[in-house]
Amino acid sequence: MTTGEQVTHVPLGRAGLRVSRLCLGTVNIGGRVDGPAASALFDAALDRGIDFIDTADIYGWRVRQGHTEEVLGTWLARPGVRDRVVLATKVGSRFGTGPNDEGLSARHIVRACEASLRRLRTDHIDLYTMHQPDPATGWEEIWQAMDLLVTQGKVRYVGSSNFAGWQLAAAQEAARSRHTLGLVSEQCLYNPLVRHAELEIIPAAQHYGIGVLVWSPLHGGLLSGVLTKLADGSAVKSAQGRAAIALGEHREVVERFERLCAEHNRAPAEVGMAWTLAQPGVTSLVIGPRTPAHLEGALAAVHEPLDPDLEAAVAELLPPLGHGGPAPAAWIT
Repeated sequence: MTTGEQVTHVPLGRAGLRVSRLCLGTVNIGGRVDGPAASALFDAALDRGIDFIDTADIYGWRVRQGHTEEVLGTWLARPGVRDRVVLATKVGSRFGTGPNDEGLSARHIVRACEASLRRLRTDHIDLYTMHQPDPATGWEEIWQAMDLLVTQGKVRYVGSSNFAGWQLAAAQEAARSRHTLGLVSEQCLYNPLVRHAELEIIPAAQHYGIGVLVWSPLHGGLLSGVLTKLADGSAVKSAQGRAAIALGEHREVVERFERLCAEHNRAPAEVGMAWTLAQPGVTSLVIGPRTPAHLEGALAAVHEPLDPDLEAAVAELLPPLGHGGPAPAAWIT
């Protein structure tokens, strides 16, 4: 049964496909969230209209590579679920020990897709995303493989992740020469703390009609109220690894950010996500909740946009590179 206010849907770039403005990322599935808990999370997301789900063939590595797709596949196999979901997975990272078990060669793309389909227990992937660029493989070969999968009905749309602006342009021009659709999405790092995507990635995506999917909109938890969580002992992800190192670098600005949120009586996680979602060119945020309760802050970011004063204050507190805006004006004096 559907409960609560539903997440809105928007076109994915210039494609006719509509996706929810929140995308359920699954990097925490497998090793952190498994079995019934994972199903409960998927159910809660779908119940609130978050029907865009993103995974990758390598996710689940805490158990084994591919485990997350297997967990997701079990849930997708339930009656009536698969047709309600826009399913995305990724290819290109190392999966195996052989010399051809990584990258974007035609051989690896096709084999990896077929393996993902088996784990996901479905006959097609809605959005097949290249996890990162492969400088060793040309676009003629990449598009040959992707076009084959689309023709076979195994893939509906193709996306990229972690690409530079010039690589988006190269991909689209190569696809144009083949008279094919090319990329419909780019998944990139973007949030108030890390704004380099504004220089060339987002402008290139807008120019070519590519939807922008944002990963780490809270920068590993640094914009989720990390200082308060550290003080009360509730920090998990933001107290570990890269997030802990980044906190050391950005502690002063994070303190100011949390004070600003408190002054406006808004949770830091809501503010960080709402600000990012409101930026030009952004289609959807890829969020990584571990429980249904963790969805609430993300939902508030969609349903309760920031007032203009708070949005401007966040932008001023965490300024862009150079003069702001797209390149080259951002650095021309």
